[in-house]
Amino acid sequence: MIQNRTPFLNKISASLNRTEINTQPPVKEWQHRPVEKKLSHLTSDELMPAFIEQCGVLKNTTIVEVEAAQAMKEIDAAVQKFGGQSVALWDDERLTALGIEQLTTSKWIDEGMAVHIWDSALGRTENFERTNASNIGIAYAEYALAESGTVVLYSAEGQGKAVGLLPNVFITIVKKSTLLPRMTQAAIKIKEDFAGDQLLPASVDFISGPSNSADIEMDLVVGVHGPIFAHYIVLSDQ
Repeated sequence: MIQNRTPFLNKISASLNRTEINTQPPVKEWQHRPVEKKLSHLTSDELMPAFIEQCGVLKNTTIVEVEAAQAMKEIDAAVQKFGGQSVALWDDERLTALGIEQLTTSKWIDEGMAVHIWDSALGRTENFERTNASNIGIAYAEYALAESGTVVLYSAEGQGKAVGLLPNVFITIVKKSTLLPRMTQAAIKIKEDFAGDQLLPASVDFISGPSNSADIEMDLVVGVHGPIFAHYIVLSDQ
């Protein structure tokens, strides 16, 4: 929802001596809509090969597909694979439903790992410092885009975007049913998710693999402005 839109437009219209205020976007009837058709005929099962292929194109990006019952085993295996040491993760009921507490309150603690669960009560600075000190970040995606190997994250209370930006490794949980063809469908879904008077999240982040930067000579450097590695865990039965 856009706040104070009407008073803002009223002021501009008055300055321009206009009496009619149109707050609705114009309807555009395009003859051809290729951006809406590409890959749109495919089911989530049929989109998976394209998603996997694109993740293979992205540098330092891996993907694995498991059933939800095996999610904790796979998350733990990924954390061990990338060196463990310290983990920052969202305070997210979806992770709780998968059984993340088995790891955060027991196994990882027993192994000497530092575990930080995003806590709004700590304040922005403390959460950022603890997340920045973590080797691995774990979050839960709202959607994934097959065409670009992208995951879509909503920032909210308990779900700081820094978890996907500051650690060296970023692990994302993705429901297979939320796999979309491309950015076009994501925009439609986001509009539907926040229809009416519902406020948008603090940020909507589109993350396609790890941080990649290239200079004018196209020398690629990974991890300058974010994680060095990205790992997607797709829940095949959700």
